[in-house]
Amino acid sequence: MKIKKNDTVVVIAGKAKGKRGKVLKLFPEKSRAIVEGVQFIKRHTKPRKQGQKAGILEKEAPVSVSNLMVVCAKCNKGVRVGARVLTDGKRSRICKSCGEMLDKA
Repeated sequence: MKIKKNDTVVVIAGKAKGKRGKVLKLFPEKSRAIVEGVQFIKRHTKPRKQGQKAGILEKEAPVSVSNLMVVCAKCNKGVRVGARVLTDGKRSRICKSCGEMLDKA
């Protein structure tokens, strides 16, 4: 998967098209990701523990990874992701349009 946790992504399809957010959690086996501030669902909950709130809670739902693009810090837009092998043998993700490294290491 070309998207990692804490990446800034932009939604390219669906009802949340154009929204940006940070990846909070990934589900690689289902090819889905939870993005901050994108695709909210409502859950009707009962209090399970002492002091827990009951009622209708809003939380983020998973979005398909195929509907997301990584945002390049230099280009400031959604870009395709490539891979480059560094001199020390490690792989690094790069922006396909400007060549900037996406991994902060």
